[in-house]
Amino acid sequence: MIMEIKDIICGYGNRKVVNGISITVESGEVLCLLGPNGVGKTTLFKSLLGFLKVKGGNVMIDGEDISKWPRKKIAQAVGYVPQAHNSSFEFKVLDVVVMGRAAYIGAMSSPSKKDVEIAEESLRALGIYFLKDRIYTEISGGERQMVLLARALTQQPKILIMDEPTSNLDYGNQVRLLQQVNELAKKGLAIIMTTHSPDHAFLCSSKVALLERNNKFKVGSVNDIVTERNLREAYGVKVSIVKTIGSNGEEISTCVPLLN
Repeated sequence: MIMEIKDIICGYGNRKVVNGISITVESGEVLCLLGPNGVGKTTLFKSLLGFLKVKGGNVMIDGEDISKWPRKKIAQAVGYVPQAHNSSFEFKVLDVVVMGRAAYIGAMSSPSKKDVEIAEESLRALGIYFLKDRIYTEISGGERQMVLLARALTQQPKILIMDEPTSNLDYGNQVRLLQQVNELAKKGLAIIMTTHSPDHAFLCSSKVALLERNNKFKVGSVNDIVTERNLREAYGVKVSIVKTIGSNGEEISTCVPLLN
């Protein structure tokens, strides 16, 4: 499956937030979306998900313009993991994950045995099946983020959009979530994720898109886009890209900020 973003323009009212961006993401690829606050990353996501009507350009999936799709069809093709989710209702974790089947269940119907089995398999795949009977509001922030990922996988999408999925996680949970991103890409999902850490692009991206102020935009391979010059221009800080050799002999790159 291929998602093509063609010269997309999106924003609010008469204000254009994103103007003329084009990106292609295919099955098995991870696109890491970088950029400072306020450049339109979340606005772009809302447009890709159909929550916000695009002002120009097209969002295509396998050659079809999704603006002509019903919302249920979009939900069956594209899964979404938000930055955070606060629920005031004391649902069990399994119930939250089963909600990912909403796109397949009629308005007056209840989840079937198959729907529950798919939700349980998502929990197993992420190694959090032990949480299934816990109350969602009583588990940790890192566990909630993994539950939201399980809910998105329960939609059985071909494309997964993740809005800063590591923003509220400790270091260990960040690493574990990025490992899951890599595993899901190996299984054929096309993944688009935003992050405020350029290091995450080195860890799991097939390609990187860098949004800057004044609608500047770059897209390409990780090594072409995540450079000292590009990061300095985008974020206004000095950064050094340091390369080292990992335990398996592979080259590893990391970003080191240079404080004044």
